[in-house]
Amino acid sequence: MLRTQTSLSTWSQEIHMKWLVLLGLVAFSECIVKIPLRRVKTMRNAISGKNTLNNILKEHAYRLPQISFRGSNLTHPLRNIRDLFYVGNITIGTPPQEFQVIFDTGSSDLWVASIFCNSSSCAAHVRFRHHQSSTFRPTNKTFRITYGSGRMKGVVVHDTVRIGDLVSTDQPFGLCLKDSGFKGIPFDGILGLSYPNKTFSGAFPIFDKLKNEGAISEPVFAFYLSKNKQEGSVVMFGGVDHQYYKGELNWIPLIEAGEWRVHMDRISFERKVIACSGGCEALVDTGAPLIDGPKPLVDNIQKLIGATPRGSKHYVSCSVVNTLPSIIFTINGINYPVPARAYILKDSESHCYTAFKENTVRTSRETWILGDVFLRLYFSVFDRGNDRIGLARAV
Repeated sequence: MLRTQTSLSTWSQEIHMKWLVLLGLVAFSECIVKIPLRRVKTMRNAISGKNTLNNILKEHAYRLPQISFRGSNLTHPLRNIRDLFYVGNITIGTPPQEFQVIFDTGSSDLWVASIFCNSSSCAAHVRFRHHQSSTFRPTNKTFRITYGSGRMKGVVVHDTVRIGDLVSTDQPFGLCLKDSGFKGIPFDGILGLSYPNKTFSGAFPIFDKLKNEGAISEPVFAFYLSKNKQEGSVVMFGGVDHQYYKGELNWIPLIEAGEWRVHMDRISFERKVIACSGGCEALVDTGAPLIDGPKPLVDNIQKLIGATPRGSKHYVSCSVVNTLPSIIFTINGINYPVPARAYILKDSESHCYTAFKENTVRTSRETWILGDVFLRLYFSVFDRGNDRIGLARAV
């Protein structure tokens, strides 16, 4: 009888522990805020041959702010294409106004277009109407930012910003007054997720403000980028959902706190080191669509692949995609293969081009930018609490 009571007691304790673990997992999953991301093409990708970008701007100039250029209903690409981006929704103001932004680990500032921005690219964005928000607060501080794909000039303001269920009141952010280089990209702004020291506006980044206020359960965020579907991508704040990756996360320490930059051991092709031979740096950048590197090394990779330049891209025959070897990025002793089906992309006419691009930013050390081509293959976790990045094979 005593043995039976002990067994029952042990069984009861095991059941109790299992329930605690289950409840903990449920509670943890409820602490994760997930924002769906949408894979979008640029306007130049999406608009059909008859309705060229210039024609649309000319015909609808008087009502451009009301036209939505999201690409979902404009399905016939033009030849002059650019690359894919991932956007997600946020709201700003009271009552909330909705914007589609690029969640960018390569920068720290949040900005959207202002109604005072009258450039042709701003005209295609949803623009913030500050006079319709009761919580808006202006400042007279101006700033400029130069990105790899364009630049903007803006003014710092304050208002309530919502990312899903996360709410940041009196959040400083930028209103774009003038921009260039973003024409045809279907987004309304950028939400930077790098460290505060990288801000150009001087505004305290929204992730840091939410973290300091205790709105985020853990100081981490993570990205899952869909490979082929327009939908299905997600950025999550406050934790990691394990359904989006296989195996274990491999943790990589940052070179230094302040930027999502890690040490990379080498880049190899057919068991030969082709770049980063003495070690180099890699910026893990969700706002970059391709893989960027120093021109001489990128040119060598194009040659090894058998790509020929045409315009701003390097093209290969689509028939070789199944025969080309993987290019392997070794980071912190772990190999991360990028197969040809990932580094060869198709343009609007189904011609195949490579995903490698010259990095236009000059640095003292060899630096590579691992953008969405890499991150579609590997689920990525950005851990501000421990200044590290986690990578695992995406499902």
